[in-house]
Formats: sequence, structure tokens, C-alpha cells
Amino acid sequence: MSTKKPIFKGTATAIITPFKNGKIDYEAYGKILEFQIAGGVNAIVVCGTTGEAATLTDAEHREIIEYTVRHVNHRVPVIAGTGSNDTAYAIELSKHACEVGADALLLVTPYYNKASQKGLVKHFAAIADATSIPNILYNVPSRTGVNISIETYKELSKHPNIVATKEASGNIAFIAQLIDECGDDLYVYSGNDDQIIPLMSLGALGVISVLANIMPAETAQMTKLFLDGEVQKSAQMQLKLLKLINALFMTVNPIPVKTAMAKMGFCDVEMRLPLCEMDEKDNEKLYDILRRYGLIK
Repeated sequence: MSTKKPIFKGTATAIITPFKNGKIDYEAYGKILEFQIAGGVNAIVVCGTTGEAATLTDAEHREIIEYTVRHVNHRVPVIAGTGSNDTAYAIELSKHACEVGADALLLVTPYYNKASQKGLVKHFAAIADATSIPNILYNVPSRTGVNISIETYKELSKHPNIVATKEASGNIAFIAQLIDECGDDLYVYSGNDDQIIPLMSLGALGVISVLANIMPAETAQMTKLFLDGEVQKSAQMQLKLLKLINALFMTVNPIPVKTAMAKMGFCDVEMRLPLCEMDEKDNEKLYDILRRYGLIK
């Protein structure tokens, strides 16, 4: 029987980073955090893919993690994205997140230089050895070009600090096998909003969600319904939200969700290159869907 405790069950928001005139807009960010907590989400993930972590400076990365921990103030767990394709730098960032009070770490697989499966074990084990809070692995092969194998997952699940994974491979058969093989030694969260309920039906504990940025209450309700045993109702919500979820991935995340948040009045539609605004035609497609879901007029 595993002694590992889940960091959260239900919905964690992979939160956007709002920018204004090239800097992080903390006024907007604070309001977005409050919107999430009021909506009932179960955790906040800062500096993930959706937070444009790849274009934050080192100082900004540390600062926004610290700000999030302080602002959230223990109301929900704060999970800090501190992964890197440089193990030494990932350890530095991760240690800092521990020091400022983050509740857990989200660690993406090394991108660009990639790694062998042996290299992945060494990379994640080195970070886990150097940190004192739970580690969540993040498998997103479409972004990184590397996939964590079942054998690698099994090896990593033996480490006491490695407690969960955000699975964004999209491969349901693979994830089913992972849940079967690792059991409570490695909890699983869906990394894809279109697979929340399918994966929870196999044993995943919830989702690290892009959708929750614009619909925190609905996303949290969907996962809560499932956890409360209202499986059919949760599945109906999943289907009802599918068109909106698909619209949020009509181009590279987080471009559509940030565009939506801006249209809803939360922030400026400012991204950092190489991400850029969608053209007017795509904006209108997105706005049309947002109107249909009652999110804008």
C-alpha cells in the first residue's frame, strides 16, 4: 500500500501569465487568481506551458512563483512549473520554489536535447533527490519530442518524492496501462481537457486544465461530479464543453485561451514572441464559440 498522498483531486488550473507592455501584469494576475479560487478550483499551476514559462526570464519565473504562493496564501495548493531541459537549472528553480513555499513541482520532460529513457530516470531522480516537496512529472511528447515509457514511469514511481504525472500524451491505451502498472505509487492527472472524464474513469484523479482559466467553476464541477459518483452527469458536461475545449486548441496553446481571457476583460491580449496574436478570422471563430457558451456578449 502506497503512503503517497495526492496533491489535489479534481481541477488544477494551468494558469496564464498576463503581460502588459512587456512586463508581467500583476494587477490582472491577482484578479485571475481570485476568479479561479472563487470558482472552486482545487489547485493552481503557475509557470506551465499555458503560463508561457519558456519566455519568462529567470527573475520573472522566480518572482511569479513567489507572488502566487503569497497571494493564494494556502487557500489551495500551488504547483510550480520548474522543469527545464537543463537538469542543473531545473534543480535550482525547484529548490527556490521549495524555499518560497510552493506545495508541489511540475516537471516537464527535457525538450530539444531530449534524453534516453535512462537519461529521463537520472534527470527526474536528480530533481526529486534535491527537493523536499512532491514532484509531478509532465509528459507532453507533442511539445518535447520525448515520451516517458511505462518502464521509466515504474522506475520513477519508486522515488518517494515523485508522486504523480500530468499525462498529455493523448494516448488513452497507454495511460490505462500506466495506471494499471503503477497504481497508487504514481497518481495520474489528465493533461488534456478533452479527456478528463475518460481518464478519470480509468483512475486518474483529475485534470491540470487550460479550460479552467475561462470556466473555473464548470471545470471544477465536472471533476467533482465524477468524484462524487455522478459519472453520467460528469460525462454529459465533458461532451457539452467539447466544442469550447476544441476552440481553445484551434492554434498553439495558450494563444486562444489568452485571447479569450482578454475578450472577457481579464487582461491584455499580449504574448511573447514566438507566440503572437491570431488573425481576425480566427478571433471571430473563437468569439463566436465564446458567445455560444455565454462567456462574452
